[in-house]
Amino acid sequence: MDFASMAQYAPLFVEGLKVTVQIAFVAVIIGAILGLFVALGRLSTNKVISFIATGYIQIIRGTPVLVQLYIIYYATYPLFGFNIPPYIAAVATFGLNSSAYVAEIIRAGIQAVDFGQMEAGRSLGLPHGMVMRYIIIPQAIKNILPALGNEFVVLLKETSVVSIIGTTDLVRQADIIKAATYSNFEPYIIIALIYIVLVLGLSTLINQLERRLKRSDYR
Repeated sequence: MDFASMAQYAPLFVEGLKVTVQIAFVAVIIGAILGLFVALGRLSTNKVISFIATGYIQIIRGTPVLVQLYIIYYATYPLFGFNIPPYIAAVATFGLNSSAYVAEIIRAGIQAVDFGQMEAGRSLGLPHGMVMRYIIIPQAIKNILPALGNEFVVLLKETSVVSIIGTTDLVRQADIIKAATYSNFEPYIIIALIYIVLVLGLSTLINQLERRLKRSDYR
């Protein structure tokens, strides 16, 4: 094993790390925003809206993310007549994929808030939407922040499949280094260590956030 020779390829690893984190970060933001609307649709008293939101969640959660990536990347040309850039396809795929899981997290968080909060708000004359916006959702967000953090960790690892469509993430850069050096072992050990450091760091931050939220409950 010759890990010393990998030092000259450090810029490629750094570039791959930046792309990986960017995809995961942008995708989780898209997932959080879209997931909020899907969760509200899932909880809607309108049966049509609830049915559409439920169907969306089941379709996204019922298909592998790799299949979704292929569909979004390869279906744009026959449908719209142009090729979507790999980076955009990766962000769109993981944003949509994350939204289905985030929607269920948010739904569970909203339903965990005591229903008496809704009744109290309505008894004061506030409309349903205003009660959700100013009373229910803020409390739900506090409950689901740790789960959203875990979703980001999962998303960060799952983005490794985007190398298949040519996105220059960590795995793709390792493939490039392997082709240049004929080293089949060292590049992948290095990116595995990078992923471990990222996940451990994020997990530590999430645990600290959970402890702070728990302490605030007793104030």
